[in-house]
Amino acid sequence: MEPVSLWIVVAVVALAIAFDFMNGFHDAANSIATIVSTGVLRPSQAVLFAAFFNLLAVFVFHLSVAATIGKGIVQPGVVDVPVVFGALAGAIIWNVITWYFGIPSSSSHALIGGIMGAVLAKAGTAPIIWKGVLYTVSFIVISPLLGYLLASLMSVCLAWTLRRWSPVKVDRTFRRMQLFSAGAYSLGHGGNDAQKTIGIIWLLLMSTGYSPAGADMPPTWVIIVCYVAIALGTMSGGWRIVRTMGQRITKLKPVGGFCAESGGAISLFIATLLGIPVSTTHTITGAIVGVGSLQRASAVRWGVAGSIVWAWVLTIPVSALIAALMYVVSARLFGFL
Repeated sequence: MEPVSLWIVVAVVALAIAFDFMNGFHDAANSIATIVSTGVLRPSQAVLFAAFFNLLAVFVFHLSVAATIGKGIVQPGVVDVPVVFGALAGAIIWNVITWYFGIPSSSSHALIGGIMGAVLAKAGTAPIIWKGVLYTVSFIVISPLLGYLLASLMSVCLAWTLRRWSPVKVDRTFRRMQLFSAGAYSLGHGGNDAQKTIGIIWLLLMSTGYSPAGADMPPTWVIIVCYVAIALGTMSGGWRIVRTMGQRITKLKPVGGFCAESGGAISLFIATLLGIPVSTTHTITGAIVGVGSLQRASAVRWGVAGSIVWAWVLTIPVSALIAALMYVVSARLFGFL
């Protein structure tokens, strides 16, 4: 087969950057919902605040998650332009559907489902690295549980520590503290999520010969562009999902927002350091439910939480199905079939 045209590669890279922007747009709620719902920052301030920390993450985290996406989910040798196009198209279409209905689903798992679906359509199960897939899929359960446990534990500890404080003092103090916790969560969000797009572009460049197959790092321009794109997407904000995350699951006070963000941030830091691409949506949802359930079980709107869980269950298979269809279309379009 002839070398892939540079313009085709550029077009698919542009699609990946569009996905990265949409990831920030779709997941802005993860970073800002709690700080907006508690009234600490106005929405316009919150998105700028979160975008800054998304971008700052480029200087903090090693590219372990990018390496997992680039080399740990499927064998790089099977990847070609239609596979990457199909994966991105499947993830983007699922993100648009869930954004429209205000459902906080996982952009991360949509992308991973997309990669798997496109590869399955091309070559079956043989190229899939099941160990990497298992790690990633297991964190569909682990990340919200970890967020839940950490946020709940922090809430209990603070309730005991601050039992003699007046409600006014607690509220005033944690309005300030939420700036730190929301900043930490946005840092974790940028560190984990931007790397997923870095990984998919790296995979594309290696498969088309525009980056060495044995390289330890993706090109610098890929890293910079992806972090800027997710920060710009976060600045645009997905307000439908902000309302779901910040108001419809449970009502939060500043101290509860601080616990949810801190528990979620710790979970993201752990996963990013381990190189595991997790869902920031799952993590913060688990943390919010953990804080709300400590007040009383009825403080959590379990019907809303249940619809979110169903979206989590459907994300990988539905995005995989869409990606498989888009692989066939693009393979014919680009002359690979």
